[in-house]
Amino acid sequence: MPVTSSPATPPASSFAPDSLVLNRKLPLWYQVSQSLRASILGRAPDASLRLPTEEQLAAHYGVSVLTMRQALKELEEEGLINRHRRRGTFIEPAARRGAPVRLLGSIDAIVAQQSGEPTTVLGHGPAPVPGELAEYFPDCDAVVTYRRLRRDGRTGEPTNWAENAVRPDLAAGIDVSDLERWPMTKVLRDSVGVRISRITDTVEARLADPLTAELLEVPLLSPILHYTGVSYDAAGRVVDVARIRYRGDRFSFSVTVEAR
Repeated sequence: MPVTSSPATPPASSFAPDSLVLNRKLPLWYQVSQSLRASILGRAPDASLRLPTEEQLAAHYGVSVLTMRQALKELEEEGLINRHRRRGTFIEPAARRGAPVRLLGSIDAIVAQQSGEPTTVLGHGPAPVPGELAEYFPDCDAVVTYRRLRRDGRTGEPTNWAENAVRPDLAAGIDVSDLERWPMTKVLRDSVGVRISRITDTVEARLADPLTAELLEVPLLSPILHYTGVSYDAAGRVVDVARIRYRGDRFSFSVTVEAR
């Protein structure tokens, strides 16, 4: 009788953190932790749960081992990783993805914070400039709007939904499928070639309107965090206004002030 065997289960692919351009004006540990956080949440389904060693990660990011340890401590406190002496550092498979909304950082830090969650493009198209955004687009009669819904990759629970208003001349270069993988900031910078010089952030408490309540699956008029991010190019022109509604029961607001 011939002997048959089942094909072996392919081994998990190794975990590969994204690259990062460091801004020396900001705490290095914070930038590294946010970049690594995005890599963890956006990892491939078959990726290994074991992280490279502290020394390997430090070399990858170009920082000291001490800085790397501080970054890993931040992720451990968030519940994304577990560290075991002699065994190594492992991604927590059941880690809850709700995270603080932090106002600290470079463009890379903002991109990292908004990356990693499964995203659905709800719709896009040209629209008249909303009255509340008229001050940002004084030379435009219309903008192109993009609506996206982000979900927790583990539970499928909606966590936030975003609405971007983009200048029409720049929207022509956007591949909508990229918005299922990356934040608008990264798409404009890396795919369209916009040199983003700064982003002005505002976070405020609001009550869920009917559309937000429906998309985020929360009661009408329940508390939410409303984020507005205004992106400027090198010439000082507004290129994108992002309005993101976060579930109030899944996110908090955090500001870090560095003492000099």
